Amino acid sequence: MIFDELDKRILQQLQQDVALTNHELAARVHASPPTCLRRVRRLTEEGVIARQVAILSPQKVGAGLTAIVEITLDQQATEHLLAFEQLVARESAVQQCYRVSPGPDFVLVIQVADMDAYHVLAHRLFATQSNIRNVRSFFSILRSKFDTALSLS
Repeated sequence: MIFDELDKRILQQLQQDVALTNHELAARVHASPPTCLRRVRRLTEEGVIARQVAILSPQKVGAGLTAIVEITLDQQATEHLLAFEQLVARESAVQQCYRVSPGPDFVLVIQVADMDAYHVLAHRLFATQSNIRNVRSFFSILRSKFDTALSLS
């Protein structure tokens, strides 16, 4: 999809603060409020703006442990890959799931309260599943960068 400069300015502002009023957004991107509102509606209808969310501080809500987990399945047929994706999609602690290549089949980003909570989750998701060959977990000791904004250059 091709964006003009106004679309890019709107998207950049919204990626930083989606709570801006339409008038505040219009002032920041140097457009009229009706034009800005039309653009945001179009970008939403076209799926460019997928959803609007609040990003919470994991430590402030009791989810201070981040685990990055590599999963390798025994069988990689489509139905097995889909079954695993459906399994982890039901878990709120699994924030992201990527099917990757080469290497493991999946990389997960998991956010839980502590190591005990991770062990409970890992047992439920990994240890009880017959098609999981290998699990490799990495635990964050410091998050030096976290951003959700995409580059629009």
